[in-house]
Amino acid sequence: MNLKNAFFSLILCAGVLNAAPTQCNGIYYGNTAPDILNTKLTPKTKELCYSEFAVMHSGLSRTPLWSAEHLYGAKLNIKVGRSNDFHPEDRLSADDRAELSDYARSGYDRGHMSPARDFNTPQSESECFTLANMVPQDHDNNTKLWSGLEEATRSLAKQRGELYVITGPIFMGTALKRIGGRVLVPTKIYKAIYDPASGQGAAYLVDNAPGNNYQVVSIAQIEQLSNIKLFPKMSLVSKQSPMALSAPKLHGDGEARQSVTPQSTSPRVEELNPQCGTKTTCREMSSCEEAKFYYSQCGQKHLDGTGNGIPCKKLCR
Repeated sequence: MNLKNAFFSLILCAGVLNAAPTQCNGIYYGNTAPDILNTKLTPKTKELCYSEFAVMHSGLSRTPLWSAEHLYGAKLNIKVGRSNDFHPEDRLSADDRAELSDYARSGYDRGHMSPARDFNTPQSESECFTLANMVPQDHDNNTKLWSGLEEATRSLAKQRGELYVITGPIFMGTALKRIGGRVLVPTKIYKAIYDPASGQGAAYLVDNAPGNNYQVVSIAQIEQLSNIKLFPKMSLVSKQSPMALSAPKLHGDGEARQSVTPQSTSPRVEELNPQCGTKTTCREMSSCEEAKFYYSQCGQKHLDGTGNGIPCKKLCR
């Protein structure tokens, strides 16, 4: 199995990992960091705390798994100059981190997950230029549609007073690319937003490609796609119902177009793990052990009808 398919399998063959305590105080809703739902993805991860944002970095992809912010609307009116201080993260080992040379002449932008314009001090603005906060991003997407989504998020924070925002990449498919032979290129990028005043949330989801199309999806949908429980203390009911998010204004020609129905990005289970067959229902399972395997290793989360982590209740009593 090559590196691309190995990382893809790690992301999609999910188990459940209990949330580790965060050292990055004041960044996450309820001071609770996201739960990584894929136990095989946790090696080579490292939490990085900055003055106004936090990153969970993956040494497998050499990108963030997520970058989190606690946005205050009042602070967003304070402007600081753009430093363009792109730099590798010296708290990461040389093998695990991205380097400036990986991005050079790659054809991709160094795409911020937590954007520079969200920060209002020279320190935090400079910190956000760490490559630990970057993914390889299509230039057209980065400068037009994505820039508009970032501005729409800031506008919402000013309206609501405060928001919790988690931004990250999604790696889907079997033909994943690496720049510099090292840094994995995401196929999609999301920005998940939670409003603590209303208890509501939703996420913007875009392809990492040219174009003006975007989707607004529920937190539950983005958690399923990313295999990360982004807001562990958010109610399950609120996760299922996306709040309204404003259409972005494009930084360039054309108009942004919202897709009403999210496109399915889930591959067949047999593509994820060669040991996974084609069984999809509890009636097809011959034992509790088989049901648990399909549930944890083959992405068959629907086998748990009650949401308590136990599949096929009649078999696994």
